[in-house]
Amino acid sequence: MKRTIGLLAVCQALMMTSQALVVTTSALVGLALAPYHALATLPYALQFIAVMTVTYFASLLMGRIGRKRGFLLASVVGCVGASVATGGIVAGSFVLFCLGSFLFGVFFAFSQYYRFAAAEIATDDYRSRAISLVIAGGGVAGFAGPWIAASTRLVVAGAEFAGSYASMLGLYLLSALILGFIRFPDSGSDTGDTAPPRPLSVVARQPSYLVALLASVVAYGSMNLVMAATPLAMQARGFSPDQVSFVISCHILGMFAPAFITGHLIRWFGVLNVMLWGALLLASCVVINLQGETTENFWISLTFLGIGWNFMFTGGTTLLTTTYRPSEKSRAQGLNDFVVYSVISFTAVGSGGFHAWFGWQAINVGVTPFLVLAAMLVVWLRLRQRTPAAPT
Repeated sequence: MKRTIGLLAVCQALMMTSQALVVTTSALVGLALAPYHALATLPYALQFIAVMTVTYFASLLMGRIGRKRGFLLASVVGCVGASVATGGIVAGSFVLFCLGSFLFGVFFAFSQYYRFAAAEIATDDYRSRAISLVIAGGGVAGFAGPWIAASTRLVVAGAEFAGSYASMLGLYLLSALILGFIRFPDSGSDTGDTAPPRPLSVVARQPSYLVALLASVVAYGSMNLVMAATPLAMQARGFSPDQVSFVISCHILGMFAPAFITGHLIRWFGVLNVMLWGALLLASCVVINLQGETTENFWISLTFLGIGWNFMFTGGTTLLTTTYRPSEKSRAQGLNDFVVYSVISFTAVGSGGFHAWFGWQAINVGVTPFLVLAAMLVVWLRLRQRTPAAPT
């Protein structure tokens, strides 16, 4: 079991590395290829649109054909996307590069379910640690993705970053190779219990499901919005690119370094307590950002932002796995990730505009009510679970 979870963590690391490479280079390539500068971020936006569009159907498909086939299919799509994007850069075609970016989003939509696959493989007492360890695999990406992009930027003469996107073929092929050594518990359908599946509306109305979903949405939405706006805020204050890189590196470290212990914390203190700590850390990030805009404010707050995201998102995923039967997992997981990545898409596309229209402090103030709401609901669920049921 632990070997399999380790392999899934490696797959997660490869997926996140390719995503970090795209984040690092997409806007630059778009700027070089787009007919108008305003369209430079369209390829990046298309990636998120693809994730939002495909994620629910990806879960349903894997419920029918199994995790392994679904992940292998995603690797094939990723290889096609890397080939198309590389060809688009070499040919100077903005349309081809956009198509390749959309296919990357399809790959990411499937690969987001590595954490759920780990939960299904793990025993009950190891589930939170399995989810946490797979998420920890993304810690490599924050450094490997930009490094690969910089190292391969000029490999293809006259086509900057074509080598970077060609290198993604290797990442996707390696993922497919590793998946070949993993045995997943499902054999192609959402079976595993004799009870008939409940309607999705019944599953989604459970208090635990709603709190898990909202925690993941608030964690990822607030983190993505503040993180994406941070380089803009620092640039407006005259900070150097090296200072911005240092702050983002602290943030990435905060996101993934705690994942090695988050599963243990959930087991020792309870999932709701860890989720509440995450909400408090996210709120601390906002408080620090509102105190000033020095280098110390930025790197401390972004570190807290990363740790808070880790606690709330890992806790939300762990809590979600307790709310559905095996026969219901595809739809329950699919709805959760559809809502989460819809919010991510919105914040990724809108963060620049929000900063330009409202400013840095307004962004931090704007996420505060959602953090308060998430914390209140976690407390409410904890009190609800402690209240004994009325006798019948």
